[in-house]
Amino acid sequence: MKIKFFLSTCIAFSLASSMGTRGNFQTHEAEWLIGTWENKTSRGSMYESWKKVSNSELAGKSYMIRERDTVVFENIQLVRKSNLLIYIPTVNGQNNNQPVSFPMISNSDNKVVFENKNHDFPQLISYTRISKDSLIAEISGISKGVVKRQAFPMKRIR
Repeated sequence: MKIKFFLSTCIAFSLASSMGTRGNFQTHEAEWLIGTWENKTSRGSMYESWKKVSNSELAGKSYMIRERDTVVFENIQLVRKSNLLIYIPTVNGQNNNQPVSFPMISNSDNKVVFENKNHDFPQLISYTRISKDSLIAEISGISKGVVKRQAFPMKRIR
């Protein structure tokens, strides 16, 4: 009986430890986003900047510089809650300026994917690392019955 209890306790402890490690692993997996990324368009350059706030949070923002003014499109939190990585953008002028949560549905060494099936558009947000200094951010989903996808190739500038 004591051996069964001991083994059960060891198994439970091992599972709890591995879950904690998995959560940290997921947060660290996204740390390759840290830095400033540029997407050059015909209307000018768009930027996305990420910084580490803590071991369980990254903060990001996307913006454009027009003349000397910085126009912020969205502020983003990438937060680990209960071993789940959640992408939380607050977009100026959308959703009553309230944050929307997109839980991570998959990740690998080079890609993270977040989904919120209840959001109008996008429902999917992903980042794919092409190289140390290159990535593709992508939003996709269904809007008014039409499948849409926008890709934003970006180069690291800092």
